[in-house]
Amino acid sequence: MKKIRAAWRDSLILLREFSWPLILFFLVVLGGGILYFKFSQQLGEPVDSLAEAIYLVLGLMFLQPTVDFPHDWHLQIFFFAIPLLGITAIAQGVVEFSALFFDRRQRSKEWEMAVASTFNQHIILVGLGHLGFQAVKNLIAMDQDVVIIELDPDAELFSEVQALGAPVIAGDANKNTTLIQAGIQKAKTLVLATQNDQLNMQIAIKAKALNPDLEIVIRIFDQQFASAIQSQFNFTALSSSVISAPQFAGAAAGLELTRPITMEGESYSLAKMQIKPASKLNGITAEELEQKYDVSLVVIHHNGEAESHPHPDSRITAGDTIIVLSVPDQIKGLVKANNG
Repeated sequence: MKKIRAAWRDSLILLREFSWPLILFFLVVLGGGILYFKFSQQLGEPVDSLAEAIYLVLGLMFLQPTVDFPHDWHLQIFFFAIPLLGITAIAQGVVEFSALFFDRRQRSKEWEMAVASTFNQHIILVGLGHLGFQAVKNLIAMDQDVVIIELDPDAELFSEVQALGAPVIAGDANKNTTLIQAGIQKAKTLVLATQNDQLNMQIAIKAKALNPDLEIVIRIFDQQFASAIQSQFNFTALSSSVISAPQFAGAAAGLELTRPITMEGESYSLAKMQIKPASKLNGITAEELEQKYDVSLVVIHHNGEAESHPHPDSRITAGDTIIVLSVPDQIKGLVKANNG
């Protein structure tokens, strides 16, 4: 589904990029048809109607005339000029379209911005370092739409992220124009993963001014400072001294995730999430959840009451909050299902 959405976005942008050539093509067909109709009437070799003249010009574009070769030299010009114009325009359009469609690495910053403009209720991540890159991979695994902003993206990471279908905008996230290019006004969450605490705070405040409903997940080096920011600004502030990439991604996706614990060589985490109205988990039982998604259901919060170690027949409904224990990959699958 993710690849289908990415391909659909690409196709829409390609059509938008080639809107003028397409308009020009139709103008030539329409204009040429009108001229041919008028000339043919005046020069004694009329076609039956304007529609037939337009259809004739369209056929000439593809070397398929629908009438016999005219006797008058004025009309003969159409039979030579229209195919040349058509072949030139179509060939150039096909070459440029194919180059853009099949070679994403050659696409410009403007193309990345165009892709970002198709996103809605997405996550914007600033800082494509190690933590940021791992967080992006985790978010995409949870079926989240992500746009990345990086001032100077590493070429290798840039290619890897592009291959995942996420646009990377090379720019300064501390500027409103860059945030707007990434679609900040339509985004649901901003994730700040740079190693500069002051810069992260500056970007967060500017982004909030552009989108007051925006959720902020911010990386802060000092744990005490992170706690202070969370209480004062209502940001989700996570200390880089204790955070892991899955936790960071989980916070961005609206998921509370504990640091993993290792048992017999396998890492397990507790994850807390609220069931969404369109969730695939809506209506299933505790037993079905555990068997289908390979997780251990620890608690169901329903109408203010908590059911620990739920009965197998206990049903999960929209609005409930569940806590599960499992490995990161299974939790990602559960989040994806919850997103519908």
